[in-house]
Amino acid sequence: MSNQAVEVEILGKLMRVNCPAGQEESLINAAQRLESRLTEMAEKTKITNEVQLLTFVALNFCHELETRDSDSKQEQNALFERMEQLSASLDSAMSKVKPGQQ
Repeated sequence: MSNQAVEVEILGKLMRVNCPAGQEESLINAAQRLESRLTEMAEKTKITNEVQLLTFVALNFCHELETRDSDSKQEQNALFERMEQLSASLDSAMSKVKPGQQ
């Protein structure tokens, strides 16, 4: 699979970024989301230093990912526990059925 060069604008600067073919729209959406978050953060905090601004936005994104990962793991654990309970209930019910009885 070949890479495609996509032009995105971040902090008023055009960049060409390579991405896998078929992923161009996703990359453009990600760049637009980043630009939006940078603008939002700059307005809220009045930070004008681009490096600081990028650092804070990157930290916020990472924190959100960590939170989602943690939430996802908790949901997976809850589902696994529920499946184990259902399996145990089914095993118990099946053990009470006499052979040949349906």
